[in-house]
Amino acid sequence: MNYRKLGKTGFEISEVSLGTWQVGGKWGSGFDHKLAQNILAEAIDQGVNFIDTADVYEDGESEIAVGRAIKNANKRIFVATKCGRQVSPHVNEGYTPKVLRAYVEGSLKRLQLDCIDLIQLHCPPTQVFYRSEIFEEFDKLKQEGKILNLGVSVEKVEEAMKAIEFDNVTTVQIIYNMFRQRPQELFFEQAAKRNVGVIVRVPLASGLLTGKFGRDSQFAADDHRQFNRDGAIFDKGETFAGIPYEKGLDAVEDLKAEFGDASLTHAALKWILRRSEVSCVIPGASRRDQLLSNLAAVSAPELTPKQLETIARVYDEQIKAFVHQAW
Repeated sequence: MNYRKLGKTGFEISEVSLGTWQVGGKWGSGFDHKLAQNILAEAIDQGVNFIDTADVYEDGESEIAVGRAIKNANKRIFVATKCGRQVSPHVNEGYTPKVLRAYVEGSLKRLQLDCIDLIQLHCPPTQVFYRSEIFEEFDKLKQEGKILNLGVSVEKVEEAMKAIEFDNVTTVQIIYNMFRQRPQELFFEQAAKRNVGVIVRVPLASGLLTGKFGRDSQFAADDHRQFNRDGAIFDKGETFAGIPYEKGLDAVEDLKAEFGDASLTHAALKWILRRSEVSCVIPGASRRDQLLSNLAAVSAPELTPKQLETIARVYDEQIKAFVHQAW
C-alpha cells in the first residue's frame, strides 16, 4: 500500500481506501454484519487505514460495523463519516446547527468513539455552502473534542469551490473518474493551493468502469442503479456518474479495446491516482474479491501516453456532452 497526506488533517492515509455504502452486501439487499466485518478486517490487513461511512448508509448499520472493526484493529485507523442526509425533506432550511450537532452525537454513539477523525457535510443543498453559521458549528464541536476535522462531500464542482473558502474545511469528497473529468480543470489546483485533501468517490461509475455490465445486466428494484438512473431519489450523478446507462456501455466497449476486461478496473483507479492532488480513492466492495481487485490497482502499471489519449478521446467524443457542465 502507498500512503498520501490528507490535506490539512495531516493524516497519512492509504491511497486506495474503502467506502462502505455497500459493505454489508449488495446495494439495497439488507445489511450482513458478518460479511461487513470480513471485508473491513481484510481491508485493514491489506494496509487500508482510512474508512469512509455515513449515518444514512443502511440506517446507521454501516457506522456500527465500522466502529466494531476499528475497535478490533491493532493499528490506527482513520474514520470519516457524514451527516446531513437525514434532513427530510432534504432542503436548505432543514440544515441547522442544532440538527447537525444531534447527527454528530448519533454517529459518535454508533461508531463507539469519543471523537470523529473527519466529519463531512453529506452533499447538502447548494445554499448551505453560503451559510457561515453551519461551518462555525463544527468549530465548536472541534473545541469540545467531538471531531478533529470538518470536510464536505459535494455533487458539483461549484460547491467544492465555495466550500474551500471556509478555512475549517480540510477535505472535499467529490466524484471524479474517467467519465467525470471536470474536477481536474480548476478545482484540483485550488484545493492544492489551500492544502485541502481530495477524497474521490464513485471511481468506477457505480461499477460501469469494471467492464462487467452489459445490456442484459439486471439490478434489483431497490438498487440505486435501477431506481435512481434519472435522479428519482437523489442526484443522478451518483448513479453511473450521471451517464445514460446505454451510452456508458458503449464507451466502456471502446475502453475495453484498449485495456481488456481484466485490467479496466485497475486502469480506472490508476487514472485517478495519477493526480497528485488526490489524497485517496474510496471504491466500495460488497465481496472480498472486489476489495482485493481494487487494492491490486496500487501495484498496477502506470498508464501509457497512448492509454491516456484513448481515455481523453472516449470522454470527449462520447461522455462529455452528458456530464461536463451538469456537475
